[in-house]
Amino acid sequence: MAYMRAFLAASVLGLTAGCQSIPADAPKATAGLHPTKGNAVRGTVHFVQLGDKVRVTAQVSGLKPSAQFGFHIHEAGDCSSGDGMSAKGHFNPHGKPHGLHTTVERHAGDMPNLQSDASGNASLSVDLDVITILPGSASIVGRGLIVHVQPDDYKSQPVGNAGARSACAVIQKS
Repeated sequence: MAYMRAFLAASVLGLTAGCQSIPADAPKATAGLHPTKGNAVRGTVHFVQLGDKVRVTAQVSGLKPSAQFGFHIHEAGDCSSGDGMSAKGHFNPHGKPHGLHTTVERHAGDMPNLQSDASGNASLSVDLDVITILPGSASIVGRGLIVHVQPDDYKSQPVGNAGARSACAVIQKS
């Protein structure tokens, strides 16, 4: 019992310390994912500017269980088409080829695949460079956010063969 109390106290302290590491005045943005026609995917994505990187945290539900899904920032903050196509192509202000989010040669909107659990839920936390919440050519504010029905292969041009769009959101400054 004492071990469990110590573990819980350490966990709370760790969570509190993590919250304290993000400055209260750090630029932030959010996106509420809504399903495209015929899909059930929804979720919330938070973006926080931390120096020259943006921390992206996502909670997504309604996915096919135990699978991967392409997850990208798209150029237009428009989800009006019903199929997500109004969000246009990947956000690519620097004219780079599509690629893995850890490589230099990639779209600004290239992010890691979402990995769902056995219940169809996915969580993601990643720090990305190339994008910003601050004004400028690499700003993601007002851009679209898409969850695809297939995984991104990180190779196929121009979009990684991730297939149709199952959820769409507009990234808004918060």
